[in-house]
Amino acid sequence: MSKNVLITAGASGIGKAMAEAFEKNGDSIWIVDSDREAIEKCSNNWNKSILDVRDEKSILKLFEEIKLKWKGVDVLCANAGIKGPTSLIENISLEEWKDCLDINLDGVFLFSKLVAPIMKKQRSGSIIITSSTAGIFGFSHRSPYVTSKWGVIGLMKSLAIELGSYDIRVNAICPGSVEGERLEKVVEAEIASKRMTREEIYNAYTAGTSMKKLIKAEDIANMALFLSGHGSRLVSGQVIAVDGHTEVPDPKV
Repeated sequence: MSKNVLITAGASGIGKAMAEAFEKNGDSIWIVDSDREAIEKCSNNWNKSILDVRDEKSILKLFEEIKLKWKGVDVLCANAGIKGPTSLIENISLEEWKDCLDINLDGVFLFSKLVAPIMKKQRSGSIIITSSTAGIFGFSHRSPYVTSKWGVIGLMKSLAIELGSYDIRVNAICPGSVEGERLEKVVEAEIASKRMTREEIYNAYTAGTSMKKLIKAEDIANMALFLSGHGSRLVSGQVIAVDGHTEVPDPKV
């Protein structure tokens, strides 16, 4: 049965891979993204909205549009996030701290808050939150990002309890180091902050996992597809790492 799938930060990276996977599954797609250029390059088969996940007024307007066109939402992939500053905590400004948490945590809160009544009314749904292995471990020089990713796991656990009796499942995916433009930006920041080479940083990322591999966006999309389907009908409140099994985060990274 076709599902209505809403994806934040759906115009690139993990979000776009999710949209493509759900579309191949026969589902209807609605992506939101703040990057106009990226969103315009996406499939014309998708519903597309340009907005900032911190902008409550724009999100309220979006949900009014969704209700008119779709009537319901079966899956929310709350995927939007930024890397935040890469620095020791004494060098991070309050503005940088708040900016990271506003997008990575408040954005998930706003979309979950507005999708919950829709899913309650239809007595079904799946909310899939993109956290990170940073939401399981701590990482040096990344305190705002790590805090936000632990935060969304706490939110997920609470929502799973609140919404479970309505047959709404809530889970968090924790990607490891995902190949692509976003990881390269993180690596560039690590190079500047820690005076390491690109090769040293990439080697540190893979050395900390049992499988010694970077993750692909499609790996995360496949897990989202599973968590939205009947095969996971009793999977809720779970933190699921797709990371090649992180053993111990490398202290240098």
